[in-house]
Amino acid sequence: MSTARTIVDADIARWQKVGETDKHGLGAAFFALTKKEEFRSVLYYRMPACRAFAWLMGRGAPALYLNTPNIGPGLYLQHGFATVVTAKSIGRNCLINQQVTIGYRGFDKAPHIGDNVSIRAGAKILGDVTIGDNSVIGAGAVVIRSVPPDCVVVGNPAVIVRRNGVKCREAL
Repeated sequence: MSTARTIVDADIARWQKVGETDKHGLGAAFFALTKKEEFRSVLYYRMPACRAFAWLMGRGAPALYLNTPNIGPGLYLQHGFATVVTAKSIGRNCLINQQVTIGYRGFDKAPHIGDNVSIRAGAKILGDVTIGDNSVIGAGAVVIRSVPPDCVVVGNPAVIVRRNGVKCREAL
């Protein structure tokens, strides 16, 4: 019934696609709502009025903070424990693992995350940077410079190890 319905439907489809549930339609939605606190956190973000029903559906993930004004459909938070997401925007079909920090580096300098980006466990993305579409931020990477599209970055400081599917080693 909400204007966020199509976005929530895309979130459910994404959770189903990455293997969290083999159920379809209402079964997938019910499973995500009752069993996955990370999904509930995203739902409460998209539809704040649903928080009133938290006693029925369950609370969101206790150590997951979503403070981003624009998150595209298909957001998947895997193990949202100790995860802080404070970006200016996040594109479609983003995957975020646990203990990730996406946040400010200076006043009003937060990242922009593109479409189909995968951010692995413990990664840090800080400041006024852009993460290009279809990029992967490796586990534990510290990113303080923009990442071009179609790249894999790892390390501290992060370096590009794959660009457009070809192995390389380039500084950001």
